[in-house]
Amino acid sequence: MARIGNNPVPFGDEVSVSVDEQNVVTVEGPKGTLTEQIAPEMTVEVDNDHLVVRRPTDQKRHRSLHGLSRSLLKNMVEGVTEGYEKELKIIGVGYRAQMSNGALELALGYSHPIFFLPPSNVSVSVDSNRGQDDIITVEGVDKELVGQVAAKIRSLRPPSSYGEGKGVRYVGEDVTTKAGKTAAR
Repeated sequence: MARIGNNPVPFGDEVSVSVDEQNVVTVEGPKGTLTEQIAPEMTVEVDNDHLVVRRPTDQKRHRSLHGLSRSLLKNMVEGVTEGYEKELKIIGVGYRAQMSNGALELALGYSHPIFFLPPSNVSVSVDSNRGQDDIITVEGVDKELVGQVAAKIRSLRPPSSYGEGKGVRYVGEDVTTKAGKTAAR
């Protein structure tokens, strides 16, 4: 097994970390602030420029919480220093995206446009080049929230498994397409 929980989480001088009595960890950095409630069984210690997570026993539950807690803390530190980004590509004739009044307006082949209002701590932008597919970029400091918003946008019109796979997909996502029905002769 990986034993990832045993690895300390390093953070630089630009990041400040505080842990209170209820195991609420607050990480502040150049991109923003994140707060996370860590499982009460775990012990989180700030050791100079490292975060260390300790578990009370070797029970299966404690081992799994140990790795989870460490990964959550690592994602928080990485989020406030570098941030997270997901890119989605819109493929299809007449499929478009644009920003209007802070909301994402999507034309995805339905009889009406779809308006998606992103959460306040996630920014969404559209790069639309004439003759090419629109690219939607979702950015933020919270890895979970960025992924959740990107998945929600993708779920509005997932890529079709027939033809050219039109719909919304992640940039770099490989969509396997099936052959359509053939005419009987």
